[in-house]
Amino acid sequence: MEIVKNFSLTDRIGGSIMYENDNFSGYETGDENTTGTFSGVSAAGSANGYTTYQMGGSTGSNTEPKNSKKHGGYFRKAMVSVSLGLFFGLFAGIGFYAVQQGTGMFTTSTDTAVVDEITSEATTESTQSAQLATNVTYVESDVSNVVEKVMPAMVSIVNNFTETANVFGQQYTQEEAASGSGIIVGKTDDELLIVSNNHVVESADTLTVTFIDGSEAQAQVKGLDSDMDLAVIAVSLNDLSDDTKNAITVATLGSSDDLKLGEPVIAIGNALGYGQSVTNGIVSALNREITLENGATGTFIQTNAAINPGNSGGALLNMNGEVIGINSNKIGGTAVEGMGYAIPITSASPIIADLMERQTRTKVAEDEVGYIGISLREVTSQISQMYNMPEGIYVVSVEEGSAAANAGIMKGDIITKFDGSSISSYSDLQKTLQYYAVGDSVTVTVQRPQNGEYVSIELNLTLGSRPASQK
Repeated sequence: MEIVKNFSLTDRIGGSIMYENDNFSGYETGDENTTGTFSGVSAAGSANGYTTYQMGGSTGSNTEPKNSKKHGGYFRKAMVSVSLGLFFGLFAGIGFYAVQQGTGMFTTSTDTAVVDEITSEATTESTQSAQLATNVTYVESDVSNVVEKVMPAMVSIVNNFTETANVFGQQYTQEEAASGSGIIVGKTDDELLIVSNNHVVESADTLTVTFIDGSEAQAQVKGLDSDMDLAVIAVSLNDLSDDTKNAITVATLGSSDDLKLGEPVIAIGNALGYGQSVTNGIVSALNREITLENGATGTFIQTNAAINPGNSGGALLNMNGEVIGINSNKIGGTAVEGMGYAIPITSASPIIADLMERQTRTKVAEDEVGYIGISLREVTSQISQMYNMPEGIYVVSVEEGSAAANAGIMKGDIITKFDGSSISSYSDLQKTLQYYAVGDSVTVTVQRPQNGEYVSIELNLTLGSRPASQK
């Protein structure tokens, strides 16, 4: 809507509005042919404080103010002001309403979209959480129940041995003791069978076993396997009290074939000889190939569970309390922290079963140890690789009329087993022979070269007496 007036915003002075042909004057002078003048205080200010406003000329003489015109101007101003106020209010109301409606629609649409998006994300996360829950195994950090279950099958072993040293041609001997661990793996009518590491029980003068109730008993070697670093020792049930028999239990052997990286494990052993202690960790690696001190190579379980000196021969367990490995501190050594090793129980089980069937033997007096009658040389792992020969004891010569000659052992044979125990060095043979007396019969396995290759042959050997010249 438009209002047409002879009106200009530039004519607003001091809050008043000037209209053409209107006379605002303090007084007028002149006649009808003269130009009227308006005198008042000048906005800009002049020298005499007055200014002149010229109007268009008029006819006739008129000295009175035009009051009718003056009253009409005020009315029109009032009407214009009211009209502008009404239109401003109307358009402002329409504008606010439009903005409110537009904003309300946008907010409603946005809120709905946000709610839909949040609902969709929540549904997706819920579905993903449900899927993860079916694939993740949550492990209880408290392993006390497992430990309580298996501890009666764990034992501590003390190896009492004689240390011999030569100093400036003089031979000195000293009694020493070393600590290790063991696991009860079987029970017969008259023996309790315990598995440990070969290096824990080898060269022992006596073996002392401590059970969960603190009682002790002497053990005897039943079988050794130096290649796998395994041993089985036996304790006579007659040496155990009824209380001890009721306190102990036989461990459950599991499977190491099903192990996964990151799977939690528990290690138990006689760490540092202080008694049984418990550590835990995870499976860090599987089938880790390690070369042992005797040159033999095997694959082992690697774990970050602490396996310290004294833990050797102890159990590595899964969360079901099953033995999945036999710990050995000697495999990894102590050069690196957080890297312990265990013999996988799946690989060890057949050897353990074989050692358990062996005859329990005790050390015999030195002058009663059986004699074979050969000159020998070691076939080390380096020589084996270089000349494609089996590792073991190479027979350089055979004494005439000796036990070896009678058994059929020949020059060039390589002895690899003695009564089922692996032989890879002269030291292995010496340690094994100390349990066999003159007249004992054993099975000896030799590798004999035939047609460009080595053939395995088993011979029955009856040990003889050492010649007087060698006593």
